[in-house]
Amino acid sequence: MQITMLGSGAWGTALANLLCENGHQVTLWSRSAEKAAAMEESRVNPRLQGVPLHPSLHVSSSLQAVGESEMVVFATPSFAIAETARLVRDLLPRDAILVSVTKGIEAETGLRMTEILRRETGRAAVALSGPSHAEEVSRHLPTGCVAACEDGALAEAVQDVFMGDYFRVYASVDVVGVELSAAMKNVIALCAGVSDGLGLGDNSKALLVTRGLTELARLGISLGGRMETFSGLAGVGDMIVTCTSMHSRNRRAGILIGRGIAVQQAMEQVGAVVEGYYAARSAYELSRRTGVDMPICREAYAVLYEHKSPEVAVQSLMQREKKHEFEDSAWT
Repeated sequence: MQITMLGSGAWGTALANLLCENGHQVTLWSRSAEKAAAMEESRVNPRLQGVPLHPSLHVSSSLQAVGESEMVVFATPSFAIAETARLVRDLLPRDAILVSVTKGIEAETGLRMTEILRRETGRAAVALSGPSHAEEVSRHLPTGCVAACEDGALAEAVQDVFMGDYFRVYASVDVVGVELSAAMKNVIALCAGVSDGLGLGDNSKALLVTRGLTELARLGISLGGRMETFSGLAGVGDMIVTCTSMHSRNRRAGILIGRGIAVQQAMEQVGAVVEGYYAARSAYELSRRTGVDMPICREAYAVLYEHKSPEVAVQSLMQREKKHEFEDSAWT
């Protein structure tokens, strides 16, 4: 199969290599002609140190390959996916399958990544998500993800293309739950990093992650997601890996903030896109629009955008009024 990977970051590169190993003809697209030429010549991506590019992988800054592709994968940062879709929409073959491996929510509209692709191209797209660090996929460590689309046949088609000896893919029709999990867990991971930076210990992180997952599920169900998705790979699975691993940009940024580094300086020190920063704004806006109570995401927004100190945010969360753990529970 002819595949174009739009976005030459660590994740796009890791997946491009994987698809080449699966026997597909892949073009990795970079917006920068200079970076594309350097990768094509050196056969390495500086964003994924120590991992050589597959011998058959072609790197280019030209979008010509899109017109010949049977599958087009969007691996750009969330804030760039709409613009990228507009760049390629007139080039897309009629039967090309669109895939998003980007995790995020458009802050202005609350749209998920596949919804943005539908808005810009008029086509359905499949979301591929789960607990999957590029660094580990590139080392062929066992990894599992979920391919989700309301059209189950499209989800299964993507499952077949990406499935390999070390990369297991499950199919799902709950694209709402999968994409909301993908975006919102980045906010909780950033908060988990803040907790680590403050030195609050394991109890605090367990509290934060568990209640964060509750917020995520509460929002997801209100928007049409399925409860079981949030206890699966895309939900609790991705939450665990992103909140505990030093591969996680969101956790690393949070650690810096917890140690007293200014928010923007922390983002710069991480040296790559911290999706949780953008997702916090989206979560805050979605909470307001839907009326879903999301106290952790609300405090994350206050720290990131309103200069609230992390210590005061922790106090605000811990001093909330008492309540039952589950909203529909009652003493018997």
